[in-house]
Order: sequence, then C-alpha cells, then structure tokens
Amino acid sequence: MTHQYPVQGAGLGLRRSLCEPLSSVSLEQVQFMEVAPENWINVGGRYGAALRRYTEKFPFVIHGLSLSIGSPSGLDWDLLRSIKRFMSEHSIRCYSEHLSFCSDSGHLYDLMPIPFTEEAVDYVAQRIIQIQDFLGERIAMENVSYYAAPQQEMSEIEFLNAVLAKADCNLLLDVNNIFVNSINHSYDPYEFLKALPGERIAYGHIAGHYEEAEDLRVDTHGADVIDPVWQLLDAAYKHFGVFPTLLERDFNIPPVDELLVEVEQIRVYQRQHDRQEQGGQKSIPTASQLERV
Repeated sequence: MTHQYPVQGAGLGLRRSLCEPLSSVSLEQVQFMEVAPENWINVGGRYGAALRRYTEKFPFVIHGLSLSIGSPSGLDWDLLRSIKRFMSEHSIRCYSEHLSFCSDSGHLYDLMPIPFTEEAVDYVAQRIIQIQDFLGERIAMENVSYYAAPQQEMSEIEFLNAVLAKADCNLLLDVNNIFVNSINHSYDPYEFLKALPGERIAYGHIAGHYEEAEDLRVDTHGADVIDPVWQLLDAAYKHFGVFPTLLERDFNIPPVDELLVEVEQIRVYQRQHDRQEQGGQKSIPTASQLERV
C-alpha cells in the first residue's frame, strides 16, 4: 500500500521577512510551505494579503508553537478553534505540533521536555485524541530536541513510540533533532531513526544548529544544515522511502538564493532515492558541493 502524504517534495518555512523575497519563487523550486499558525491567525493588512497569495499558490502545512500538549494546564480550546478556522480558510494540509510543553500558569516561552514516563504517555495521548476528535483529523507530533530528561523511566524512543501508538497520531520526523539529541544524550542516531514507525510519518524537518561544545548541540534553526544531518536524512529516505521534507530557518536568514540551495539539496536526495527505487545508482553531492546561484 502506498503511503499517502499530505504534501510532496521539498518545502520551506514562510516567515514574514520572506514574504517579499520569496514572491517570485515557483512550485518547481519549493513544493510546499509551512507557517506557525499563532504568528498568522487574525493577521490582516499587507501580511494577511501576502499569506493569502501564498496559500493560493502553494500547498501549506502548519507547525504550532503553543499547544503545550504536555502541560498540566487544560487544553487551550480558544486556540484550537482558531487553528481549525485557519486550516479551513487556507486549505491547510496538515497540522503538526511539538511533543513538549510550554505553559503552566503562564506561557514559558520555551519548549520543555515531557517526563518519559508511562503516566505521561497516557496523559499526553488522551489530550492528542481529544484534539484529533475536535479537528476531525490526525495531527502530527514532532520529536523534539531536549537538554534534560527529568523523572526518566523510559528512553526517548520508547516514549515517542508509545505516545504515537496510544494516540494513533502521525509523526513529524525532525532529522536535525535526532542528531542534536544523539550528541547531547549519547545515543546512535541511526538506531533511533530505524526504531521509528515509518508508516506514521506525515512529513519531515531538517535544519541547522549551533555547536556549543563537543558534547552539546543547541537546536537553533539559525545555520546551514551540516553534512552529518544531510547523511541522516539520506538514511531516513533509504529506510522509509522518500517523504516530504521542509527546511527550517528562523533567524540569520540568508538571501533567498542561498536558502533555495538547501531546498534543492533536499530534492537532490529525494530524486536520488526515487531513482534507486527504479534500479538506478548515482552519487549524491553534499550541500557544500552544490553551486550557489
């Protein structure tokens, strides 16, 4: 049975600062886009008009920031109602969120790790089920970067897989987060990757990060993707087949031509694996080998 994805190809996150620079980009260069709904809900004026032009031209997914699925506080139903309207208004193909929490009595402005416990699995899964029932569709939860593991009773991969199975939700596979966590928590990123349920992948993320120390990486989305992360994406395509993958870049944003080089690098890997499935073989250049426009 062929895996049905909500979008196809290589994507790019749309930021307000990119509205004008990306205005001439075609569907051949970028196959889908993503926004954080909290940054665009109820936005009017020139930015609202710009978003409408983009959502009429490109398939869109949304990646939430504030759902706080692991929070001890109740679900934010006002936010969810706004997200449901936003999805309808802009024909959004998929809603994804972080498997973390960012609020309690107030907003914490950071993504905090959920304790890897059976109790947390049950709690989070029930909240995801409520959200999916409300939206009338599956959502995708992202494997997140984290820097501490409080009250850990399970491994990260055991916790992630248990939540996905119990909630019967999809996975947003963030390749960079696997690499970052593998350095920070001393595990094999390839073994982690192979243990994921490929049938639940909705789409993927790839991004750059900051090397704080030899044994500490910080997930920043503020740098170019490094070759070991590209190699992990290559391994993901080899193991699961090609899935839609989006480049995240949140700050230190380079000129559009440079962003498009990395988006094209995703397509290079995707086309290569498509050819391999058809019996062809060809070497893949690294990002640094691709000629910048």
